[in-house]
Amino acid sequence: MIVLKSKSELEKMRRAGRMVAEVLQLMRERIKPGVTTLELNRIAEDRCKKWKARPAFKGYGGFPFTICASPNDSVVHGFPNQQPLVEGDILSIDFGLIIDGFYGDSAVTIPVGKIDATTQRLLDVTKESLELGIAAAQPGGRLSDISHAVQTRVEQDHFSVVREFVGHGIGRQLHEDPQIPNYGPPARGPQLKAGMTLAIEPMVNIGLPAVKVLDDGWTAVTIDGRRSAHFEHTVAITENGPEILTRLD
Repeated sequence: MIVLKSKSELEKMRRAGRMVAEVLQLMRERIKPGVTTLELNRIAEDRCKKWKARPAFKGYGGFPFTICASPNDSVVHGFPNQQPLVEGDILSIDFGLIIDGFYGDSAVTIPVGKIDATTQRLLDVTKESLELGIAAAQPGGRLSDISHAVQTRVEQDHFSVVREFVGHGIGRQLHEDPQIPNYGPPARGPQLKAGMTLAIEPMVNIGLPAVKVLDDGWTAVTIDGRRSAHFEHTVAITENGPEILTRLD
């Protein structure tokens, strides 16, 4: 069942979304060669404590950390660790929190120092595919309009969309209906309506779309060892179109 949010509920989600955006901005500012993802995890957890917010991921299904930290060929759900980041790495950080009973959820992929041209193009295309997916989230449209917009942009540059993981509804629960694949034909699925809140999150690989999960039961990596990028926003559909809730500006 897809839950439509009231104006007061949307205002609470705006607050949660702004907090998520602030934490991810802290991540951008702190990431550099020599930093560890465990340090980044502590920063995010400390900020949640300061705000009296609860990390969305810690304890969810047994996940043990506040952020998902997925470098290079890791697609999603990576565990923070003590391995220092090095020049040329990329790091996908997925972060969410809950406050006043509502969730915010967002992800970014951040370069560590200078990166090569192909990797930069991967980041640019993945971010653009998210922006186009959000632009397609119009009242009166269909859910797969989002999926189709993402896939079309990604494949224009001959990258591949990860199939195993999808976006999702969000609100009082971290994962609500509907699921939002990042591929498929347009004009299918539920009609988009004002009050829907969606976490749209393309995951894009340089090489093959296939992934595998490591022995920790969480970390998903590309099957061919090539790099992957992940961008995500929590978005509300309004009468005037989509509103990004996890953006500072």
